[in-house]
Amino acid sequence: MHYFEILLGLRYTRAKRRNNFISFISLASMLGIALGVLALITVLSVMNGFQKDIRAKLLGGASHIEVGGNPQLDNWPQVLAAVSRQEHVTGAAPYVFSQGLLTWESNVRGAMIRGIDPAIEGRVVDVGSHMQQGRLDSLTPGKFNIVLGSELARQLGVFVGDKVVLVAPDGQVTPAGVMPRMKQFRVSGIFNMDLFEYDAGMAMIHIKDAQRLYRLGDAVTGIRVKVDDPDRAPAIRQMILRDLPKEAYATDWTLQNATYFRAVQIEKNMMFIILTLIVAVAAFNLVSTLVMSVTDKQSDIAILRTLGASPSSIMGIFMVQGTLTGFIGTLLGVVGGVSLSLNIDVVVPWLERLLGIHFLSKEVYFVSELPSDLHWGDVGVITVIALLLSLLATIYPSWRASRVQPAEALRYE
Repeated sequence: MHYFEILLGLRYTRAKRRNNFISFISLASMLGIALGVLALITVLSVMNGFQKDIRAKLLGGASHIEVGGNPQLDNWPQVLAAVSRQEHVTGAAPYVFSQGLLTWESNVRGAMIRGIDPAIEGRVVDVGSHMQQGRLDSLTPGKFNIVLGSELARQLGVFVGDKVVLVAPDGQVTPAGVMPRMKQFRVSGIFNMDLFEYDAGMAMIHIKDAQRLYRLGDAVTGIRVKVDDPDRAPAIRQMILRDLPKEAYATDWTLQNATYFRAVQIEKNMMFIILTLIVAVAAFNLVSTLVMSVTDKQSDIAILRTLGASPSSIMGIFMVQGTLTGFIGTLLGVVGGVSLSLNIDVVVPWLERLLGIHFLSKEVYFVSELPSDLHWGDVGVITVIALLLSLLATIYPSWRASRVQPAEALRYE
């Protein structure tokens, strides 16, 4: 492409047209591309933020790897020692897990009951740093204290010092029939993991009290394991499996929460496709803009042809014009999308206050605040796609311009 083709293409882009409607269509195409690119960058950043926040919050309350038995681990001290010897394991702790009903006055709520040893639980999950009231080490064997999630405590209407009744799911046989096993616990702490699933459904007691309540003897449900790199948990799980007895099994956080991350990834891919189509529609509006521009400039094209301009030069002029429109639209969209993605934590609260609504309810979503995680690789891909679509949209109108015959164009001038 020669210098004069670029120069004329730039001049045609900013020149005042005889038909103002063409200028309007050109501006609309440019703004359409800009809005499409802005929306695509912002939505992908928000989806990336969802993935990052969900992962962080899940790993904040869940172990990286869990080793269990069928249905329980009887020889857990040996298994704990074998797991702790693994190279990438940074911590391990036994636990008891079951379900139960918590009652206080007329309030009844189901809960996941986890028996832990507070002295070593911090090796796996740092629940102590999430305590709103009380202390985790208040869980001492024989005192039957319980620590509740903040939302669970709110639903029951209890505070630290109140006494709740825990009803175990399996009953005991008495002369009067099967009676549920119940035990009174004193609320000694309330934690907030900032994850509704745990805050509304998790209660913790001492592992000795759990073994006694659920009649496990010295057995435990399993062992929770923390590793130095959560992304390598599947590989480390395979290493751990080689040293486990046949009746034991191991699972990792990627298997336990695969549904959540798969759903977010599918949503991200679908949003990318849908919003790319929006960009494509805006880019192909350039076709109508350039067709009208070619019609408006037929006499200019004819004069250029009589002065020696080749058909390829005419085609290049209009490709420059269309591509420049797409480039400006893409640039505006990238600047706007990056700015919005980096400041979404300010923009969204402002919109919520303005409209008087809250977009993400804690009762429904894992994340209650709209997150954003801008990936420059996504920005690069979106920019390239928008520019390529703009370039493709200019080919046909530019080719039509190169086919204009000077004699036909100047006949009625």
